[in-house]
Formats: sequence, C-alpha cells, structure tokens
Amino acid sequence: MPIPDDVTGEEIDADVRQELLSLPKGLAEDVSRNLVMVARLIDEDPEGAYAYSKIALRLASRVAAVREAAGFAAYANQKYSEALAEFRAARRMTGNVDLWPVMADCERGLGRPEKALDMAGAPEVHKLDKAGQVEMRLVAAGARRDMGQLDAAIVTLQSPELASNSVQPWTARLRYAYADALLAAGREDEAREWFAKAVESDKDGSTDASDRLAELDGVEFVDALVEHEDDVEVEVEVATEAEAEDEIEADTDIEVGTEDDDEDDDDFDIVEAEQTKPVVEADDDDDAPRG
Repeated sequence: MPIPDDVTGEEIDADVRQELLSLPKGLAEDVSRNLVMVARLIDEDPEGAYAYSKIALRLASRVAAVREAAGFAAYANQKYSEALAEFRAARRMTGNVDLWPVMADCERGLGRPEKALDMAGAPEVHKLDKAGQVEMRLVAAGARRDMGQLDAAIVTLQSPELASNSVQPWTARLRYAYADALLAAGREDEAREWFAKAVESDKDGSTDASDRLAELDGVEFVDALVEHEDDVEVEVEVATEAEAEDEIEADTDIEVGTEDDDEDDDDFDIVEAEQTKPVVEADDDDDAPRG
C-alpha cells in the first residue's frame, strides 16, 4: 500500500524505535512507516489502519510493538478474536500487563462477559497504573451491563476516581459511563447531573456527553444555514409571483381601456394592491466498542 512521502518513520515513539533496532535498517524503516500509518488512520479509517498493520505484521511479527499495533487495528475493526490473539502475543513477549483491560474488553466483544469479570478480579489488575485500573473498572461495568446487571454496573463505577473533583484523562469517560448506566436504570435526574459533569471535564470532545445532555433537556439543533437558504428561496418565489400579478393587472387595464379613456386619465381609479409576503419562522447524537 502507498505511504505518503511525508511519513518518514521517525514519528513513532522512542520505545517502539528502540524495539525496531533489532531489525536491519531498511526493514526497520519500512516497518516504522507502516506503524505510523496505523496510528494516523486508526480513528478515522480503521480499515485502512488494519491493512497497514497486516503489512507491518508480515514484515516483523516477532516485534512486540508490531503485534500490539496489529491488535489495536483489529480491535478497531471489531475483529475481537484476532485482536485478543495479537494482544496475548505482545504480552508474552514483554510480560507487560498494560493490555489487560483491552484484552478483557475483547472477551466482552466475543460475548463472554463472565470471562471479562474474571479478568477484572485477577492479580494482574493490581499491577496496572491508575489509568489502567480505571479502564478495567469501565470494562467490568460494561460486562455487568452485558449481563443485564444494571445496579451492579452502577456500583462498579462508584469509586474515589468518580467522586474526585480533579480532572484526569479518564474523568470524562468515567463520568459518562456512570451517567449512561444511571439512565439505563431509569434514574434520569441523576443521569442528567452526571452527563453535565462529564461535559465539564470533556475538554477535547472525547464523548458525546453534550449531545446526550441536550437530548435529556429536549433541545433540538437545526442547521441555521439551511433555514436561511429556505427563507431566501421563499422570498424569491413570492417576489416572482407578485411581479407576475402586476403584469397581469397591467395587461387587463390595457385590454378594457378605450380611446376616450386615453383622452381623459382622470376617469381612472388606480388601485395599488399590496402584496403581503409570508413569514417563515425557524424552529428552533465506546471508548471500548461496546461501552
């Protein structure tokens, strides 16, 4: 697959570049450029990212960073079995537990929420950093919801991280998940409160909390530009009709007039009809794929 000339491969993280030092220089450059394309496309074009990941995997399947990238590309395309296999391979190579939450979410994607819950209670969770533990909590809550255990999902999300007033990278997603679980349980007032809190902490728009909040408030958004264009079209049509009526009236005056009438303009009663234009009034939406 073609790679833009501006992609050099130097854009990858230093840790990944270090892993690629085990490869011949030319091969390392090819692999790194494909990995850059995976990272560049994975959000907007997951299928394209997946295609580049397969090339990198074919070139360097024994590099943990390549297996991990292939896992995330498969995950983004909901190929959960393939993603899980790649994540397991990467973990065997490095011994790192960072992938544990996303591996558990793959189990959810495969329809095995009970397995995801087992992983949430495993010793590996205690080795995760704070961000990883929050992610694991989100996955566990999602697994509870998969099993129809809404109240348990709500309790799972109740944590010091949720109650904290400080804003961390995970705050918006955690508050959003909590609000969504409350809404699913029929606790609309509480859900609205937490969607509002999610909006406050979602500075980069990683969730659609603002849309969910507006929906609860009954707010509908209308494209003002489209409405304006409609108004212009209506006004043009009305003006055209008015001109046509004026022409008809003028033709009628000429047809009923006589030579005597032309000699005495004072006999005419000229009435100007006012055209009233109608007024057009403008009326005022998973982190993990499954939750």
